[in-house]
Amino acid sequence: MEESARDVTQRILDRHIIYGASDNTNPAYASSNKSLNYATGGSINSPQQDRVTIIPYTINYSDTVGLFGKENHFVKVNVNIDPRAAFACFEEPGWECGMITNADLVNINTYLPSVFDESKDLVTVNTYDPAMLINNSLVTKPNAYVSVDLENLKTGNKYIDAWFDVRLYTKERQEHPYDKMYVRLNDYFYIGFHARNTRRLPYNVKCVIGQEYISGLKPEQEQYAIRA
Repeated sequence: MEESARDVTQRILDRHIIYGASDNTNPAYASSNKSLNYATGGSINSPQQDRVTIIPYTINYSDTVGLFGKENHFVKVNVNIDPRAAFACFEEPGWECGMITNADLVNINTYLPSVFDESKDLVTVNTYDPAMLINNSLVTKPNAYVSVDLENLKTGNKYIDAWFDVRLYTKERQEHPYDKMYVRLNDYFYIGFHARNTRRLPYNVKCVIGQEYISGLKPEQEQYAIRA
C-alpha cells in the first residue's frame, strides 16, 4: 500500500509539473498554470479551425487576448466553396444581375404578371434570340478566386485598440502585408490576433469571404493573391 501510495503521489506531482497545480481548464487563463502550450489557437502550428463553404460569408470574432491568457491567437480558415450555389449575384463587366420573383396574379398599374414557359420560342424570331436564364452558379468561372477582407471594428476605447493588432497570414504561415487577399475556391489562410501590451485586451474583428468572385487576377490585384 505504501509503495502504491508513493507511486500515485509521484504521478500527481509529475502532472503538476507539466500542467500546473490549478484544476482550471479555461484556456483564457492557461498561462497562470503554465499550460499555454496545450491551448488551441495559441500558435499558428495549432490554430483554431474555421470552415467556409458558401459565399459571401461573414465571420465575427469577439474575445480577449493578453494578460493571463494567450498573447497571440491564430485561426485557420478553410475555404471550400461549393461552386453550384451562391447567395449573391456576382455581376460580369457591363452586365447587371436580374432577379425573378413570384408575383401576385393580379394586374398592377396596368402591368400583367409575366409567364415563363421554357417550351416556347426555342428559335430565333425576327432577329430576337430565345431568352436563357442562367442559374446563380459559380461553375462557369475559369481560374476562379474569391476575396478575403479583414476589418478591425475595434472596441471604441483608443487606449485598448492601440495595443491590439490583427493580421492575415498566407498558407505558408507568412504575414500578409494587406487586410485584403484573394484565395482559390479550395484554399486556406490564417488570421492572427496579437496583444502588443501586458494587459487584457478585448477585440472585435470581422472577416468577409467572397465579396468579390473573379476569373483570374488583374495586375493590380496580384499583390493580394495567395500563391497556389
